[in-house]
Amino acid sequence: MLRRTFWFTAGAAAGVWATTKVHRKLRQLTPESLAAQAANKAIDAGHKVREFAVDIRAGMARREAELGEALGLEAPADRALPAPRRLAAVERTERPGTTYSYNPHNRNEDH
Repeated sequence: MLRRTFWFTAGAAAGVWATTKVHRKLRQLTPESLAAQAANKAIDAGHKVREFAVDIRAGMARREAELGEALGLEAPADRALPAPRRLAAVERTERPGTTYSYNPHNRNEDH
């Protein structure tokens, strides 16, 4: 009788454990969960790329300073990059009676 009770309890515990594992895995495979995981990985990849770019720029500046010293060139202390150019694809026009510019091709408005 004790053997049967032991094996019944062991089987029930194994069933609860297996059911819990299956439900946890099913929750991980829902579309919302998969989208969240993909978004987190994309954010992490973006941070890594940004850190890499910062390291590259720091190395470039350090190497440029080394080359300037070796060649006896004096580089300006605060040399800044030129401002980025932004070209408008569609001409913006002023709407009469408003203080903001109006873009008739704006796809972000509510329809």
